Amino acid sequence: MDIELYLKEKRELIDSYLESYFSIPEKPLLLHKAMRYSLFAGGKRIRPILALSAYRACGKDPKHIIPYASAIELIHTYSLIHDDLPSMDDDALRRGKPTSHKVFGEAIAILAGDALLTEAFLMLTSNPPLPPFNSPLITGDRNGIKPSSLLRMIREIALSAGVHGMVGGQALDISSENSEPDRDTLAFIHLHKTAALIAASVKIGGILADSDENISKSLTNYGERIGLAFQITDDILNVEGNTEELGKAAGSDAKMRKMTYPAFYGIEKSRQEAENLVAEAIDALALFSSDADPLREIARYLVQRRV
Repeated sequence: MDIELYLKEKRELIDSYLESYFSIPEKPLLLHKAMRYSLFAGGKRIRPILALSAYRACGKDPKHIIPYASAIELIHTYSLIHDDLPSMDDDALRRGKPTSHKVFGEAIAILAGDALLTEAFLMLTSNPPLPPFNSPLITGDRNGIKPSSLLRMIREIALSAGVHGMVGGQALDISSENSEPDRDTLAFIHLHKTAALIAASVKIGGILADSDENISKSLTNYGERIGLAFQITDDILNVEGNTEELGKAAGSDAKMRKMTYPAFYGIEKSRQEAENLVAEAIDALALFSSDADPLREIARYLVQRRV
């Protein structure tokens, strides 16, 4: 399959829903402008696309869960806004554009991140998903999704985004700067800061499809492995890429003495580890039919990308 075309088509579905959801800004206008600025800055939408693809792998129509998948992108975007702040990574560039705090100031950037995080849970819990900005609805009802599955989905996302996942990983990442790399700390940071939300994106596809235990385990194994492979690849690109290509500062990890796979294992061993993880992720999908081919191709794409 043409994975680039597939990603483009699914990205357009997500963008269409988000544009509709945020089509009519409300007061305070500056806050809504800041939210839209980062949300529509050109993200790849990998996390929501993974959710759609996992749902498809379970034999379901991905269009039924676009609002739920889209909510994950709000959480991801909030995390990027906060990561870029002077008190954290202090980045001036993101996706080739000035970061939120450079455009709107630190206070509004923080609030934009806060607003996107809380808006994500409003999007997840509106049933049917009801855009609060008077925009037209994209979907109508639950499409057969059980209320218990919705609750499990919300819990999974909350776990992956909070202290037990992304935020916990970010906290240890910050506190470990300038420390000597060690295997256990490195694994914790990567598995929580990045892999947790990516794995949750895959898992909610199975949760919303009300999959059995074997399917759920397979999706979990796949998601955890590609999440870790994704972050290792990011670490490598930070070393080998350039600012123009990446759309953000290259070499920043080394400057801040961050704990990364290349810093601990070197480039070649890190690259091999990412490739091994992708192979394991694809093996984890052995139970699935060709409906899971997008997941298989996404796994390969994530370690071959240049941005």
